[in-house]
Amino acid sequence: MKNISDFEMPLVLRDFLNYLQTIKGKSVNTVQVYFYDLRVFFRFLKLHRRLADKQIEFDEINITDVDTELLKTVTLSDLYSFMSFVSNNRDNTSNARARKVASLRAFFNYLANKAKLIDYNPASELESPKIIKRLPRYLNVEESKELLDSVTTVNSEYSERDYAIITIFLNCGIRLSELVGINLNNIKNDSLTVIGKGDKERSIPLNNACLKAINDYMKVRPVNSVKDKNALFLSKRLQRISKESVQKIVKKYIKEAGLDPQRYSTHKLRHTAATLMYKYGKVDIRALQELLGHQSIATTEIYTHLEQEQLRDAVNKNPLSQFEPKSRKELKSLDEENIIKEL
Repeated sequence: MKNISDFEMPLVLRDFLNYLQTIKGKSVNTVQVYFYDLRVFFRFLKLHRRLADKQIEFDEINITDVDTELLKTVTLSDLYSFMSFVSNNRDNTSNARARKVASLRAFFNYLANKAKLIDYNPASELESPKIIKRLPRYLNVEESKELLDSVTTVNSEYSERDYAIITIFLNCGIRLSELVGINLNNIKNDSLTVIGKGDKERSIPLNNACLKAINDYMKVRPVNSVKDKNALFLSKRLQRISKESVQKIVKKYIKEAGLDPQRYSTHKLRHTAATLMYKYGKVDIRALQELLGHQSIATTEIYTHLEQEQLRDAVNKNPLSQFEPKSRKELKSLDEENIIKEL
């Protein structure tokens, strides 16, 4: 994956990204997302202002000449035209559009209030699209077991590594970036320390399944010629495993387990762990928030969903569910007697 410094961009954008990383403390991954969103906007702006040849592929439009003078001409109407463009021409979901709104707001707020390069902030009134909250997709207990079993049935020299990866996902609920970033010294006794979003550190307890899986992997983990000696999970090239490689590994075993690789991913395994912990561990929502590394409790609350069967069972187990007043019983009895007489 390229670093931000490897991309060509106008100075005003580079200054903004540096501000995000050095002053606001945003992670490298977050800064990259801002860059990708704003690069799309800059390309659209040039096309919208007829400053780019229509024959050129959109993703090939050069943005290095976008300057403050051009940005001063941006209006709220332009921003809504951009949102319409990414929705209709680039099939952006409401979540993707909401992220672009956040990027535009941050960028123009920086230009107006921090860098003082523009007098009017066109994004101050830009509304975010309504996001329909959907219940997170996750594996049930049996599907999770089938996924773990699929690793052991595949004859591979990387079985122990892959089994440890999936076990940690399903039991700890960590993010993909957190998993690939695990170092050997992050594991102490039965605790794992990970670096989450915003470079925030948190400690996660390791259960017996995780400890055994890690221990089995450590027995076969390469030692000689390792390029990153402190990395827990290594690739075939004996360097820290990449996020892309882990994604391919998970997809491989999801397919092997007879599950749909289009429906499930590394992030769905995080959903699975969180859901199973909430459903079966009776964990407090605040504790789950801490465990998952969520900044907002609202994010964690998506895991408080319950299946309809559980809701129905809970209602039926209410001690008053079978209660019927004596007066109603007597009336019912009389009604039944009258019906019998009529028959």
